Amino acid sequence: MTERTIAAVLAMALPRLAAADIPDARREARLILALALGVDQAVILGHPERPVPDAVFDRFDKLVTRRAGHEPFSRLLGKREFWSLDFALSADTLDPRPDSETLIEAVLAEYPDRTAPLRIVDYGTGSGCLLLTLLSELPQATGLGIDLSVGAVETARRNAESLGLSGRASFCQGDWSQETQGPADVIVSNPPYIPSEEIARLAPEVAHFEPRLALDGGEDGLDAYRKLIPVAKERLSPLGIVFFEIGAGQTEDVTHLLTESGFRLKSVRRDLAGIERCLVATV
Repeated sequence: MTERTIAAVLAMALPRLAAADIPDARREARLILALALGVDQAVILGHPERPVPDAVFDRFDKLVTRRAGHEPFSRLLGKREFWSLDFALSADTLDPRPDSETLIEAVLAEYPDRTAPLRIVDYGTGSGCLLLTLLSELPQATGLGIDLSVGAVETARRNAESLGLSGRASFCQGDWSQETQGPADVIVSNPPYIPSEEIARLAPEVAHFEPRLALDGGEDGLDAYRKLIPVAKERLSPLGIVFFEIGAGQTEDVTHLLTESGFRLKSVRRDLAGIERCLVATV
């Protein structure tokens, strides 16, 4: 039997990924093979003649099958980089996206003094990416992450430990009304905001592999805000600020819910695509 090389293995995988309409299938094939081999992508590019052992090829073949089924590469890898930090993923957590970094930028813009001893609460913490990123930037801050999913809370705790932040971060399972053990100076949240009937029309990477609990915002996408905003009003300190991620086109509706509960909209921040992504509000 002819020994398989990197070049030959890539040539076999490329048409499978292309047929599944995976964007930039050639690059994806290289990334998957690098993962299977446990090497940097530079090795794949620089050594096409390198042999691929049978055991590695079998692993690669299974990974290609998963990716051809539109499972995101980040889930094959088991982690996602967010704000230059690595966050482990699980079936119970959203895959962090650059859009959500808009919330980090917004918080840091409001608190230029990085030594402020802030108390942060993150509702719907998922992987913990928002809370833990903020704690990494604000070394005197402490925080609590709350999530309905037990699996998400376990994942967030593992991420806190791997990032060396478990001493300043705590996590608990519960709903929006969970006690936060004192007022919060900063409340952040990326709640579910996709209207229920739109979920099936999302890209399969999202519709089939993201936890529905973290996506489904009810009939109009606003259910989570209706529950969360009154709780945030109760839990926020007198000079505190809330930072909510929103979906495209939701600025007016969520602002209305905020003002109905006695909040004042402070600013609206756009993501890199120019979409209004984060509402900043005070009482």
